Amino acid sequence: MLVIISDLHLTDGSCGRSISPNAFLLFADRLEELAFNASWRNGLYRPVESVDVLLLGDILDPLHSTLWLEKEIGAPGYVRPWTDPAAPEFAVTLDKITRAILQANADALAVFRRLHQEGIRLPAATRHGLPAKGFWCDKRAPVRFHYMVGNHDWYYRLPGEAFDAIRSQIIAAMGLENAPTPFPYSLEEVPSLQNLVGRYGVYARHGDCYDTLNYDRTRGRNAASLGDVFAVEVLNRFPMEVGRQLGHEIPPAIVMALSELVNVRPILATPLWVSGQLRQYKVSAALQRKIKAIWDELAAHFLQLDVIRQADRRFKMDLVDGFQAVLGLTRRVSFKTLDEIVVWLQRKSGMTSISFTQNALRESAFLERQAQFIVYGHTHHHEIVPLDSIPAMVNPTNQIYLNSGTWHTFYDLAVYKPKEQKFVPYQVLTYLAFFRGDERGARRFETWSGAFSD
Repeated sequence: MLVIISDLHLTDGSCGRSISPNAFLLFADRLEELAFNASWRNGLYRPVESVDVLLLGDILDPLHSTLWLEKEIGAPGYVRPWTDPAAPEFAVTLDKITRAILQANADALAVFRRLHQEGIRLPAATRHGLPAKGFWCDKRAPVRFHYMVGNHDWYYRLPGEAFDAIRSQIIAAMGLENAPTPFPYSLEEVPSLQNLVGRYGVYARHGDCYDTLNYDRTRGRNAASLGDVFAVEVLNRFPMEVGRQLGHEIPPAIVMALSELVNVRPILATPLWVSGQLRQYKVSAALQRKIKAIWDELAAHFLQLDVIRQADRRFKMDLVDGFQAVLGLTRRVSFKTLDEIVVWLQRKSGMTSISFTQNALRESAFLERQAQFIVYGHTHHHEIVPLDSIPAMVNPTNQIYLNSGTWHTFYDLAVYKPKEQKFVPYQVLTYLAFFRGDERGARRFETWSGAFSD
């Protein structure tokens, strides 16, 4: 049995909350139930031999950490995700962030580690092909976790002894099958993993390579993107700067609320989140202007960074021009006006999630019919989309695109009177399961996506 999950985005807590350990306990229960169901083979019960869990990128999230901002430009030890990874301070900072992530999520990751160490408990099979009652077998189905990187955890693909040491910590904390060498970004980098996944008719990748904001095709995956720069210098820095500059004027709860910006959905609603928090805490108009001035200052700073200016191509519309247009607009208007713009955009566009279905149609594994299932993560939007079917073949092939969604805390904008900036918090969890041979009564796949309050 193969299970795929992605986009857990476990952080050190400095930029929003990670999903609670309860999600991991729920997953462990579901995994045991899945394994039991998969043990039914054409009406007879025979326990599955093993369970493989593919972690399809953005599992740990070093990007959203204020530890990147400890040193300013020009200071000794200055480092950012887009500076030289070969510089000693890069690995030092990544090590510090990784340790903080593992510590902040120790209870959650202990669930994975325990599954790896103890396996899944299943009833023994009687000679009549039924689950034995009254006792459990001594042998358990082993659970193997395989880590692939995405755009928020690509750092764990960097080569070098210092990064090997960081990966060793992750392997020990999570119970991974990976070696401490660079974690893979594509299945092709680890033929044994590619063969394992392929036996289930699956081809999988994180999917960020189809997102120009979060993947630089000229530099590849061992390099930062413009999205990384915006995340660190604007989203991560904003609540920190509000606290630093105005901490004596505003309640700490407001700063904590602003740190949840990275979890607000849809992304266009982030201005509504900011103004909604200010309204909830009855922040004066004068203080709101000061907070808006901090946002404007960060926007101007972002656009003047060398890494942004160097990415701007003359006489050609590009991502930098898009940032300049959006951030230029936000500098010229108040939070109240931004609210009105966002509500208008919501009404006109519906703020629908981006689907990567068209990219799945271009995958070689789809075109050459090497895979029945094309699986991506990245978008946080769980999907099941039929791609093609060939009923004339002896064994009909129904090819399907699936997205593994996310495990995340969301603050979702209420549709009733959106100008009142009401947000509903909840946690979501999605997994995909694939079977081979006669597992699960010869069923090929099933998915589960749910939400819960914590």
